[in-house]
Amino acid sequence: MHSHHHTQRNTGRSTPAPRRRLAVALILAAALPFGAGHAMADTYPSKPIRLVVPFPPGGPTDTAARIIGQKMSEALKQPVVVDNRPGASGTIGADTVAKSAPDGYTLMVLATPTLIAPHLIARKSYDLFKDFTPIGAAYDLPIVMVVNPQALPDVNDLQQYIAKAKAKPGAMNYTSAGNGSFGHLSTELLKNLGGFDVQHVPYKGSAPAISDLLAGQVPMMFSDMIAALSHIKAGKLKPVAVGSAKRVSFTPEVKTVAEQGFPGFEATAWGGLLAPAGTPKDVVVRLSAELKNALADPVVQEKMLGAGTVAAYMPPEQLAARMRADDKKWGKVIKDNGIKGD
Repeated sequence: MHSHHHTQRNTGRSTPAPRRRLAVALILAAALPFGAGHAMADTYPSKPIRLVVPFPPGGPTDTAARIIGQKMSEALKQPVVVDNRPGASGTIGADTVAKSAPDGYTLMVLATPTLIAPHLIARKSYDLFKDFTPIGAAYDLPIVMVVNPQALPDVNDLQQYIAKAKAKPGAMNYTSAGNGSFGHLSTELLKNLGGFDVQHVPYKGSAPAISDLLAGQVPMMFSDMIAALSHIKAGKLKPVAVGSAKRVSFTPEVKTVAEQGFPGFEATAWGGLLAPAGTPKDVVVRLSAELKNALADPVVQEKMLGAGTVAAYMPPEQLAARMRADDKKWGKVIKDNGIKGD
């Protein structure tokens, strides 16, 4: 009896049913989001995901990565493990990820310094545009121009600062977290646009720069918002302008540079997630969707504000365009002003 059934199944007469079933299955698979019919998306992720942060623990990039990674892990049902690989403006960590398997299990946080680094340092072991695939933008890191109110008591806005600088060309100083730092580049861009000259006094990191700013040694700095905020609140530093295109929630009363005579000026540091080039499309789509969901969570947004970052999702294509635009823009500032990295 069994053998009879077996031969029945193999005759021409009974094949249409399975074929029809297969057709229906294929149509269903095509209709599912993110091509969930693919084996990869079905099983991904089946082990922990490593998120390389190419900066030391404790900074805004690291803190934002941990908040986002923790939230994404809930939906992905796998741990997202932050792996700090600091050094050379993030290029050491980026190099590690560029050489990793493109399987969705090694990702990295790209922050502005790492995007700018190839213009400042000779090391060219990877190409940010060829060796990586964008997952999405994650956050903005607003910058603020602050002055020491004792050193510059009559400076309350950007035009007053520029007028003072023009009255004494080259006599006034400003500080930053280092040669080629984002604050350095932003100030140079503003100097070019505003036609004024102030001398750069670089420090190794924003903490020593801010302590000399507070002491009145150097009167001005374009600082990460988070590094300056407590001093602004205490009245020890006076905010003059924010670099972003729109005002920021930390200091809503402070006008943008664009609002103060420089329409179109924008200097915003930011962070996003990248995967190695060649990571399967369905994995990138899945990760981007989970990143977007994580950033939409009000608790995540609140925690990120606490770390001085503003949750700001962008899909892969938009992040790719932003990378290209910023690479060109800051590359030009570096070249035009003959800036060298530390």
